[in-house]
Amino acid sequence: MAYLFLFVAILLEVFSSTQLKLSQGFRKFWPSLFTLVGYSVTFYFLALSLKTLSMGVVFATWSGIGTALTVFVAILFLKEKITLRSIAGLCILLFGIILLNFR
Repeated sequence: MAYLFLFVAILLEVFSSTQLKLSQGFRKFWPSLFTLVGYSVTFYFLALSLKTLSMGVVFATWSGIGTALTVFVAILFLKEKITLRSIAGLCILLFGIILLNFR
């Protein structure tokens, strides 16, 4: 169940980060509201996952997978560019997360 909570926290973090970009510095009401509510609920699910999983695994997985998914969302929906160096960095990041989770 803890990994399900972590997965929900990751998806909400990606959603909230995307809304933060769309809020244009908290000048747009709805994206700003979605950012604040989304991050609040994100931390709730993160706290639930921390009841049984180790802090290192939770935060490495949450931040790493969240970062990777946020990059993909930015490329697909916000038309941001990605470089070969960025791809290499994401691969290294994901490899590290895999190592932490399967120790």
